[in-house]
Amino acid sequence: MKTGGIDSGRIEAMIAQLKSAATRPEAKIPAIQTEMPAAKVNFADAFKSALDSVSSSQQASSAMGQRFTMGDEKVSLSDVMVSMQKSSIEFQATVQVRNKLVSAYHEIMNMQV
Repeated sequence: MKTGGIDSGRIEAMIAQLKSAATRPEAKIPAIQTEMPAAKVNFADAFKSALDSVSSSQQASSAMGQRFTMGDEKVSLSDVMVSMQKSSIEFQATVQVRNKLVSAYHEIMNMQV
């Protein structure tokens, strides 16, 4: 019997081959690797770089605010406000991450061993 150009005997044979391949203990599905594996990052280094980034953002916005108040015509009020808001949001996000880490630490320390 033909089903859409492939006869049912061939379909059943392919299903049997797939089942036998799946039941073999050495049968492993090959991993498809499309990207290079991510480099291992030390948590402390990643956290320090994030804190440094927030610090530099705050310093840059502060410097921009000082330049505006000193009368630098190259700096507009909108640029100063946007820069300050960005640094504020980055700082708030960092504080939230810190709060989550402290909370997780307290939970771990309160676990019974």
